[in-house]
Amino acid sequence: MILYIAEKPSLGRAIAEVLPKPHKKGDGCIYVGNGDVVSWCIGHLLEQAQPEVYNPVFKKWAVEHLPIIPDVWKLEVKAKTRKQFTILKKLIKQADMLVNVGDPDREGQILVDEVISFSGVSKTKRELVKRCLISDLNASAVKKSLNSLRNNTDFIPLATSALARARADWLYGINMTRLCTLQGQKSGFKGVLSIGRVQTPLLGLVVHRDMEIDGFVSKPFYEVFVTLKTSKGAFYKAKWSPSEACDSYMDEEGRVLSRKLAENVIARVTNQNGVITKVQQSKKKQAAPLPYNLSSLQIDAAKRYGLSAKQVLDICQGLYEKHKLITYPRSDCRYLPLGHHSEANRVTASIASTCSNLSSAVTQADLNIKSKAWNDAKISAHHAIIPTSKTMLGSRLSPGEAHVYELVARQYLIQFYPPFEYLDKQIDTEVEGGLFIAKQKDVLAQGWKALFPQSKKGGDDASRASNEGFSDVTLPEVQQGDVVLCTEALLAEKQTSPPKYFTDATLLAAMTGIARYVQDPAIKKVLRDTDGLGTEATRAGIIELLFTRQFLARTGKDIRATEVGRELITSLPENMAHPDMTAHWEAQLEAISQREMKYSSFMEPMTQSLQQLIEEVRSVRFQGLQGKGKAPARSRRKRKTV
Repeated sequence: MILYIAEKPSLGRAIAEVLPKPHKKGDGCIYVGNGDVVSWCIGHLLEQAQPEVYNPVFKKWAVEHLPIIPDVWKLEVKAKTRKQFTILKKLIKQADMLVNVGDPDREGQILVDEVISFSGVSKTKRELVKRCLISDLNASAVKKSLNSLRNNTDFIPLATSALARARADWLYGINMTRLCTLQGQKSGFKGVLSIGRVQTPLLGLVVHRDMEIDGFVSKPFYEVFVTLKTSKGAFYKAKWSPSEACDSYMDEEGRVLSRKLAENVIARVTNQNGVITKVQQSKKKQAAPLPYNLSSLQIDAAKRYGLSAKQVLDICQGLYEKHKLITYPRSDCRYLPLGHHSEANRVTASIASTCSNLSSAVTQADLNIKSKAWNDAKISAHHAIIPTSKTMLGSRLSPGEAHVYELVARQYLIQFYPPFEYLDKQIDTEVEGGLFIAKQKDVLAQGWKALFPQSKKGGDDASRASNEGFSDVTLPEVQQGDVVLCTEALLAEKQTSPPKYFTDATLLAAMTGIARYVQDPAIKKVLRDTDGLGTEATRAGIIELLFTRQFLARTGKDIRATEVGRELITSLPENMAHPDMTAHWEAQLEAISQREMKYSSFMEPMTQSLQQLIEEVRSVRFQGLQGKGKAPARSRRKRKTV
């Protein structure tokens, strides 16, 4: 008997649908016609044991117990899903072959693997376990996946990475939450000061941005614009580009802070001849953006529709599990398998039927185009989020579902459109030793950008950028060496503006591009563009967690730290409040999953740094939190530690 173990009931039912009939519903499983069985987890059936399981004395929070570091790690069966674990354990022992059908990511891998291992399966039987990767719940796709089973042992690094992450989260979260809470209580704080490997530096990003805005002092800066006349009587405007000799009068962003310097430039160049030193004109092409992964979809949905990260994730889960209209949503990949290109006819036909807004775009798509999105080398366990070949009336979708589906469908369709083409022209003119630059961009062919509606401010990246940098300016036909006359020079006084408060979109963007916020140059150099804070599956939950714990609050679309959140971050050691350490951990966890690093090479240094950090935090006093907070619920047992 083959036992298929799905991550959740909905996936289990989708598997059973394509297996031989008749079916018989059992308790927590489905018996299929050929004698095989489909059962499922309900998310994680097991969890890391709490400290008191290792030693009853740890039930009481005390500084002298820290650090708590298990010698042998233990798992416990979750009380709420104990019944389903008991059913699975019995079926696992009866089965001749086991198939792991967890979701195609780290968590999906380990939550099934740990159930198999915890059920007492022999080493020999574990080595024969198969792995099925399903990212599309439609029957044809599920059947194809079941016919393409792989050895589960191929995914050991993925499970090892997930295991290391879970244990690191436990060690950091349990120890630091207990220590900070106890230190806070000594200072008169009533409540739990929750600390997590990801949540705390994420809170730090918001706090530091808020403080930067609060302390911002606006300063004037100056720009010089000139009007230049050619020998043929044509006019064009150009902007002064300060030389290195002006560095002492400029800020770090290259803005001139000296009005006197700008006025001196105006006086020198007005009514003076100049010479054109360079004329550049080039035709440029911009390929379509890649299909979405979860974070990029959440960012665009936040910009265009004001949806939070959690709202987008919940909508995606419904489109995936309930409606079967999109592929697996918790993907961190933006590429597609080459073999999927042959499905384009069916997928685009489904888009036309489901989303009337895109029906004309489907008819104009060239399905022979194969964009850079199709790349097998870029795909591991899962691929980008795209529509499936399932069709349904768009009117049956909620407004949120319709919006998100349209975003996903449009991003897929643009893979079958030609590049956006434009002409980029620049004239460099020198007048009295000063350089003045004029730029012009002309659209030659809209290409894929024709699919993006004109967006109000705040729309998604592609639509907002459709006309960015393009204007009605037309530069004259000139040549290098031509003499021109500066007929007018004007001073433009502007004010520096503070950074903007984080929003759902920008906070998610910060988490996915965390290297920008890392302070240590050595760590910044190690991080790749794809490394981020948290994972695709956890980011939305971590943001919401900070709201639940009242460390963050919303003011309109802005996300700001509360008084307690700010006091917590400003009291902690700097390395806890910045993302350097966590971002480096994320890079190492990814290296484990790619067979580039061993589990012990991550855990041993991490444990040593935790001990050092505990010693540092022992001296912290949260004086600013005196009298704040609310008394915690009696049980602290289930607090999240991410």
